[in-house]
Amino acid sequence: LGKQDYKKTRPMLRATRLKAEAKKTALGIKEVALVLAAILVFLLAFYAFFYLNVSSEVDLDLDPDEN
Repeated sequence: LGKQDYKKTRPMLRATRLKAEAKKTALGIKEVALVLAAILVFLLAFYAFFYLNVSSEVDLDLDPDEN
């Protein structure tokens, strides 16, 4: 709060301070997008890991020499 704020009333000063703190602590769009992207990458990696494990087990069950 600068020198020009001496004319403001106490509630106005409090509102200005709370507004500045809220702006400082608020999550931005970039942070939300990064968290969502990280969750998506984790889920895709999890899915790919199990998909590759299941597909390799299926390949082992289909032995071509059993005919």
